[in-house]
Amino acid sequence: MTAELRVPNLGESIAEATVGNWFKAQGEEVSADEIVCELETDKVTVEVPAPQAGVLSEITAPQGTTVEVGDLLGMIGEGSGVAPAKPAPKPVAAAAPEAPKPPPAAAGSGRDPEDAPSAKVLMAENELKPSGIAGSGRDGRIMKEDVLAAVRAARSEAPPADAPAAAPAEGGIEERVRMTRLRATIARRLKESQNTAAMLTTYNEVDMSRVMKIRSDFKGAFEERHGVRLGFMSFFVRACCEALLEVPEVNAEIDGDDIVYKKYVNMGIAVGTPTGLVVPVVRNAHSLGFAEIEKRIAELGALARDGKLALGDLQGGTFSISNGGVYGSLMSSPILNPPQSGILGMHKIQERPIALNGEVVIRPMMYLALSYDHRLVDGKGAVTFLVRVKELIEEPHRLLMGI
Repeated sequence: MTAELRVPNLGESIAEATVGNWFKAQGEEVSADEIVCELETDKVTVEVPAPQAGVLSEITAPQGTTVEVGDLLGMIGEGSGVAPAKPAPKPVAAAAPEAPKPPPAAAGSGRDPEDAPSAKVLMAENELKPSGIAGSGRDGRIMKEDVLAAVRAARSEAPPADAPAAAPAEGGIEERVRMTRLRATIARRLKESQNTAAMLTTYNEVDMSRVMKIRSDFKGAFEERHGVRLGFMSFFVRACCEALLEVPEVNAEIDGDDIVYKKYVNMGIAVGTPTGLVVPVVRNAHSLGFAEIEKRIAELGALARDGKLALGDLQGGTFSISNGGVYGSLMSSPILNPPQSGILGMHKIQERPIALNGEVVIRPMMYLALSYDHRLVDGKGAVTFLVRVKELIEEPHRLLMGI
């Protein structure tokens, strides 16, 4: 019996996708539930499994095609797959030895867990072995981005060819690649944010001495007790939740002519991945303790890096935090994540001289930046929010005492 391979439900508010890689060629045999192709949506990559075992008899939507939910991707028929026919070799002299056959493509890596299908395809195309690639996925799973990094490294280390290279185009060598759907969506949403919101940024700096001492003194006991590392992010999430209770307009959004005040905090945590920036959401962060926040951030970060975030993990945020300090940024102005009205930018911790009690001392300092929608949040509210966050970080015992 022939089965249709159709675009599955992509989730709430997502109606279309772009066909990414096909992991099987037309005429190849597939197993039931084997991943046949992947779809790139505005937010996540969706893998499409085979509904039954058989042969991929037809591909109706090749790579790069824009499809909608329910559209036909291909057909899977009964029977045994056969390898695509190869063209007959040209006649050669009888004495010429037969050319060696290339290594078989798309063979399983033999690793546990199984590597990403897209990674297998790239490894086969570039004749790379899994044993020479460090996997960044869960439990060492090799992802597509790991293979791309290995290919780039191999090219940079390759010795120059004896033959002169072709002359580059005027101005230097260029490479043109298709923008992924995620990257296109990021570009569109950030520009929409600039065009729609009256965005303004206010800055402050915070002394990280006490938070760093608490983390140094208790990180071992914290990890032993809760099974997760104690980071700085949980302090900032808790501080922001307290500040949002005092300045609720930073946790609100504009809906037409109405202002919607949120009585809860769904905290978006910006995570950089090889395919682009995503902002998974820690739900009801205002009711979570330090350990629960750290566990949820660790879980969402792992899912993001593996490309396994569900659509629900990315929806419903009311406020966001972006930590550019992990990349070495000393100062930046984060862009709002609409329809949210505020986003906090954290930065690199750097020792600097400051005046304290009439003396110049060296302290580990961090610049903070709050970008906000001036249509809803006045300057007074924005500064009040940022000063409150600074106060809670410099005196973290206030978080425990509720003052």
